[in-house]
Amino acid sequence: MGGLENLEPHYAWLAIGLVLAAAEMAVPGVFLIWMAGAALIIGFVSWVFPIGVPLQIVLFALLTIIAVFTGRRYLKDNPIEPADPLMNHRGDRAVGEVVLVTEAIEAGAGRVKLGDSEWLARGADAGLGTRLRVSGHDGVVLLVEPIS
Repeated sequence: MGGLENLEPHYAWLAIGLVLAAAEMAVPGVFLIWMAGAALIIGFVSWVFPIGVPLQIVLFALLTIIAVFTGRRYLKDNPIEPADPLMNHRGDRAVGEVVLVTEAIEAGAGRVKLGDSEWLARGADAGLGTRLRVSGHDGVVLLVEPIS
């Protein structure tokens, strides 16, 4: 009868490799991809050469350790440069932009419009409709100053 006892181990290694590669896309960091590569290599090797499962597990562990340390060293020597370093830093991206006061800044606090969104703002008192420049941010609060 068909069952798990007839399953050849190389299929399991290939499946493990694909699952780890898919998990790498869902989990932040660059770690699981090295384990996925090791599993895929072991799957291929166990398909070509008749080696026992205990040896496959030992080879997988050794190959994973080698791959992880080699990959980490490579990434340390060749860091990945983001295409847009400020992509997830909206406050930093706003520095230098001109904003429009939508809720008067009184006692140092108010609201400004930047692009199509409104932000909390801190700065010198300014009336409705005044144009100001973003000089920085404190979390989600823009720090604004008069345009010079």
